[in-house]
Amino acid sequence: MKKKFNTLIFFCLLTAIINAQKKPNVIIIYTDDQATLDVNILGAKDLVSPNMDKLMLSGTTFTQFYASPVCSPSRASLLTGKNPQRAGVPGNAGQDLSRTSGLPPSEYTMAEMFKDNGYATYLIGKWHLGYQPEMRPNQQGFDYSFGHLVGCIDNYSHFYYWGGDNNYVGGPNRHDLYRNDEEIFLDGEYFPDLMVKEAKKVIDKKSEDPFFIFFAMNTPHYPYQGYAKWIKYYRDKGVKHPRDLYAAFLTTQDEKIGELIELLEDNELRENTIIIFQSDNGHSTETRAYHGGGFTGPYRGAKQSLFEGGIRVPAAISWPGKIPSNQFRDQMSVNVDWMPTLIDLCGFDMDTSDLDGKSLLPIIENENTPSNHEKGYCWEFGRRGDPTWVARKGKWKLYANPYDTSRREYTYPEKFVLFDLENDPGESVNLYDQKPNIVNELKSLYKAWKSKQ
Repeated sequence: MKKKFNTLIFFCLLTAIINAQKKPNVIIIYTDDQATLDVNILGAKDLVSPNMDKLMLSGTTFTQFYASPVCSPSRASLLTGKNPQRAGVPGNAGQDLSRTSGLPPSEYTMAEMFKDNGYATYLIGKWHLGYQPEMRPNQQGFDYSFGHLVGCIDNYSHFYYWGGDNNYVGGPNRHDLYRNDEEIFLDGEYFPDLMVKEAKKVIDKKSEDPFFIFFAMNTPHYPYQGYAKWIKYYRDKGVKHPRDLYAAFLTTQDEKIGELIELLEDNELRENTIIIFQSDNGHSTETRAYHGGGFTGPYRGAKQSLFEGGIRVPAAISWPGKIPSNQFRDQMSVNVDWMPTLIDLCGFDMDTSDLDGKSLLPIIENENTPSNHEKGYCWEFGRRGDPTWVARKGKWKLYANPYDTSRREYTYPEKFVLFDLENDPGESVNLYDQKPNIVNELKSLYKAWKSKQ
């Protein structure tokens, strides 16, 4: 009996050791300016997106998932588990050395978390969390980084050439491609292709150490530079401008996601790799994006707005055999929830009490689990004049100083608008004057939130 007991202990210890050696790899695919419903399975039936469809259906898809309305705050909250204000990135980071905005080096990032737990860490793609040397990826927990530091580049020349004046170091027409802290020149090579090549180097290593890859795509952010075959496809289908160019870039993105997953499969790593897929914010309606192209269905708003089309984004998590497939969850969730979710899934022993997010694992495992944010959640986004902000609790959404980037020509006379998202997902009926008790509750929610930032 004693011998059998000792044998059992031995096998339990052996199993624990083996499991410890098989920590899951983690890849976060973070797309750029992809609209709320721009995946075929979410409703964009004109869109060719077989790889995104397959990835989302292989796990759990969230249909009421939120991020910030622009790039940098969204990335900061993803990587810290904190809302952008607490993470120190309330707006887009500076594009040059003369401005110090960006993710403060004092913040503990997801990359540092994985590194502290024995992972090799990689940033491949877009950073946009600070151009200052101390704010770059290698100083924020990434062992290796490849990509561009500012908000967008031309995909062939790798130059940033929008906006700015002589206050920008080197002017607005500036080359921006780096491997770690070294500027590199790869003239004419298509940036999404380069991202897959960099991922291949990591995945083909077959290292005994698990890896974390932040695969931060710059698609479908302008400039719309999809493959010519897809531009022709959508035009032949009669898709109108600018949807034709935007959709072509999205389907090109879909090809790259498929190639990334194929690398995992070829190396027999897919079964032990957690993949998170999410857009950073809604689609752009800026001049450089031809004023649109994205599909939001019933939702109004776009990037730079706190209407649903600006902050409700496609999102899913997949881990074959560990996370149920073909599942959809409608609980309100936020990108700050990914960090504690990964802590749970990877078995890290960490204190999460200072995070604004909570693990999504209970929701993934049980469709009846309530939202992590039943007590409410707030967003704030600074712009010229008064900042816009939203206080959300349950079905109620109070929006202060509203601004709709899908209707840029319209100026709201109202300082506040209140919507019942359950019955009015398009945010078309203002109930502010009819629901004073709800309004006061949400104003108090925002005031309490603001005092903690």
